[in-house]
Amino acid sequence: MQSLIDNARTFGQRPEAFAKLAEGQSPEVLFITCSDSRVVPALITGATPGQLFELRTAGNIVPPYAAAAPTGEAATIEYAVQVLGVQHIVVCGHSHCGAVGAVVRHDDLSAAPAVRDWLAHAADEPACSDTADPTVAEAVQHHVLKQLVRLRSYPCIRQRLQAGHLQLHGWYYEVHTGTVLAHRTDSDTFETL
Repeated sequence: MQSLIDNARTFGQRPEAFAKLAEGQSPEVLFITCSDSRVVPALITGATPGQLFELRTAGNIVPPYAAAAPTGEAATIEYAVQVLGVQHIVVCGHSHCGAVGAVVRHDDLSAAPAVRDWLAHAADEPACSDTADPTVAEAVQHHVLKQLVRLRSYPCIRQRLQAGHLQLHGWYYEVHTGTVLAHRTDSDTFETL
């Protein structure tokens, strides 16, 4: 913790580097990924402040759209699309995902009821032929695609997709190698970027 505190103390000592950020934001990408501390969107993409609008949830889950019961996740998505006008949305899953692993292994999460209930939003149980695989790669990739389908059900996304003003992307990040794979719709496979 001390190294984080030390960096935070010196971080603001370069005000000229941050002054332009006060004028507003216009990110091109909404990056939806897991809350896992090993997944750092700016590190993966090389983004600087203002380039990515981020939504991090346990298991990079996009909850169902429900206008009558809005969620923080839905509000973030809608804000990125309607107000900021992002042109791309990336859903990025990752290897060794505890959330997806818990779903496919049917882990007992009775001691963590909020986590258990959140994971119920996973949009179907991810397909996984090898639940013993610690990377849960197959399940995570399937899960990413399900989240993209879920995003398409959001009215603001559906409208922007139909107008040709938005593109959706599915990524898979290997925490053990740093490799990023992207889903290719033409072959329905994840391939190295």
